[in-house]
Amino acid sequence: MSYTVTLIPGDGIGPEVVGAAVRVLEATGLAFQWETENAGASVVGESGTALPPRVLDSIRRNKVALKGPTGTPIGTGHRSVNVELRKQLDLYANLRPVRSLPGVKSRYDGVDLVVVRENTEDLYSGLEHVVVPGVVESIKIITERASTRIARYAFDYARTHGRKRVSAVHKANIMKLSDGLFLDCCRRVAKDYAGVTYDEIIVDNCCMQLVLDPTRFDILLLENLYGDIVSDLCAGFIGGLGMAPGANIGEETAVFEAVHGSAPDIAGKNLANPIAIVFSGALLLDHVGEHDAADRVRRAVHAVLAEGVKLTRDLGGAAGTTEIAEAIAAKV
Repeated sequence: MSYTVTLIPGDGIGPEVVGAAVRVLEATGLAFQWETENAGASVVGESGTALPPRVLDSIRRNKVALKGPTGTPIGTGHRSVNVELRKQLDLYANLRPVRSLPGVKSRYDGVDLVVVRENTEDLYSGLEHVVVPGVVESIKIITERASTRIARYAFDYARTHGRKRVSAVHKANIMKLSDGLFLDCCRRVAKDYAGVTYDEIIVDNCCMQLVLDPTRFDILLLENLYGDIVSDLCAGFIGGLGMAPGANIGEETAVFEAVHGSAPDIAGKNLANPIAIVFSGALLLDHVGEHDAADRVRRAVHAVLAEGVKLTRDLGGAAGTTEIAEAIAAKV
């Protein structure tokens, strides 16, 4: 069987790490057709937008995409490509597995948790305006539909992956209506899943407990903004964003991406760590039902990390992006 995948190289180091992931995925022996469509800062001048319509059309047609990092101006300029992709394609579930890796130094051992983040609303709806000069209002949107849908996704994931507990993370002690609605939806969904424990934790306490002992958590279920922050915090438990895969899942389409930045300072120098997007490629394989191939990719990465011979600079080595890709591909 051949899989047609939309390939979005992205900005900065994106083309290098995406190329590495393609090399590893092709080493599985599966047949891929890569439909390359770019997005990000690099296409604004040519297209007048960071997310040309042809990119969305390609993803809708192929159902799956593998995406490199894209640059987003801070405080000005074009809107985040990631946010726009999620909104336009209704990629409502952001999935971020976090698992300790062999050979990677960390403050903790045995971390194995999953962050499930609602991806379409909250403060990321982008509804903000100037009330009067010097006063800006940003509107937080929480709906029953989105909260119920993401809760059900988290519990379904727990059931299908043998997970035992879902923890809803909130600030309902302060935002009693918005976060209160989120919790009400989570509680209703939880009643349908006997065998999966449900509990709740305030977001600031959750962050403290994560830093004290991340192994106490299983699945974290969060609104959009909390999920964005907590998922990056959790990536720090396994070596940083260069090691953390990400998936954006919708009813019809899915985009698998490196969640780190575009790192323009090292672009084109063959220095970037491709492991995050290689792991994201493994999530893509799982999504299309190629679980054996996905497991082979993960085992190959673990083997390369455990050997400690081919490592990029951020992991204490001197190997380049292409060398890491070849080492992983050889073990696949």
